Amino acid sequence: MPKRILEGVVVSDKGDKTVVVKVERTFLHPVLRKTVRRSKKYHAHDEANVYKEGERARIVECPPKSKLKTWEVLPKASA
Repeated sequence: MPKRILEGVVVSDKGDKTVVVKVERTFLHPVLRKTVRRSKKYHAHDEANVYKEGERARIVECPPKSKLKTWEVLPKASA
């Protein structure tokens, strides 16, 4: 089964080798037929501590690294 890749904004980089990424999704409400936004925060492993607060990050599923971390950030794309 392929690993999921999500994209969001880093909201915290205070932990060592850990970032918190807020991922927003939009969907159509089943009754109201209105577009609704929902967000969720994921703790992700950042081995090199390269991501800072406010940056966009892509995260991918991985085996559990700790109690909360089951995601890791993908390396930054070289521009």
